[in-house]
Amino acid sequence: MSSLEIRKINKFYGANQALFDVSLSIGKGEFVTLLGPSGSGKTTLLKILAGFEHVSDGEITLGGRNITELKPETRNFGLVFQGYALFPHMSVRDNIAYPLKVRRKSRDEIDQRVKDMLDLVQLTRFIDRRPNELSGGQQQRVALARALVFKPEVLLLDEPMSALDKKLRVDLQEELRQIHHTLGTTFINVTHDQEEAMHMSDRIAVMDHGRIEQFDSAFNLYRNPKTRFVADFIGKSNIFNGEMVRDAVGRALDFRGEGLEVPLGLTDRAQGKVELMLRPEDLTIATEPAGAGRISLPATVVSSTYSGDRALYLLKLASGREISAYGAARAGIHADGAQVYVAFAPSDVTLIG
Repeated sequence: MSSLEIRKINKFYGANQALFDVSLSIGKGEFVTLLGPSGSGKTTLLKILAGFEHVSDGEITLGGRNITELKPETRNFGLVFQGYALFPHMSVRDNIAYPLKVRRKSRDEIDQRVKDMLDLVQLTRFIDRRPNELSGGQQQRVALARALVFKPEVLLLDEPMSALDKKLRVDLQEELRQIHHTLGTTFINVTHDQEEAMHMSDRIAVMDHGRIEQFDSAFNLYRNPKTRFVADFIGKSNIFNGEMVRDAVGRALDFRGEGLEVPLGLTDRAQGKVELMLRPEDLTIATEPAGAGRISLPATVVSSTYSGDRALYLLKLASGREISAYGAARAGIHADGAQVYVAFAPSDVTLIG
């Protein structure tokens, strides 16, 4: 069941177009993230959903009801800002209660809803403190409780964790995901952080230059990217130009410039130029060529970056092309300048698109 429909949204600022025919169908209770680099249009789209920006063309419906022209206060959307936006002169209790007081709810209902929200975000013992007496993570949880206390149909999150340190961000991501599971509210999050998006989201809309490049699960974005931008933006990747050619058993992929063919078997891809991807973790590095069933390429270690459980190697192929591969961090074996073989299975090759 679709909760929120975004249909062919265009947004102009004078002669400059910020969004191009953006369409998304978001299910009730989904956790969706708008992900992209600066200038991709994700924040503009969030502002349009909140009602802070008008659309130039297109429409938005919620549960079949057209809300395109509704004012922000009539949309029943919760909003969590990057900077928390708490009232500094109010206690935690009063900050969370504020949306209910504006809606003229009874004192008993306000007290019960505030208690429920404090339990949910685990801040009951901080009820009488003011924002300046709380840590950044605690302030963000108060902002989240305030945005949820009036039971919004949709919660919009505008890079809510960008101001927190890495460990706190990871902890809050897990808490936010758990809160989403508990409440079942539709969450729409904006971020430029890939790990955050992939960790929390049911689906992710990858945006670039005002367009949706792909709207899919984290797994499909990573393993089955539809465009070169998605393949390059999500995680680390090695992207090659290739050509589909017919051989005796079906089709093969020719790595143009690398001087080898990779048998892919039967595929519905037409012959011709293609783009393909190999993820660094699908490559292995050894001092000898790999055994049968794997493709081996001689390479030179350019550099390595140690990260504890493994190292990321930058390798130069015979053609001069540089690629990245993860491998065991063993002292002396893969030193800079070492001659090695990088290997992969034909099944590790992903055709983009």
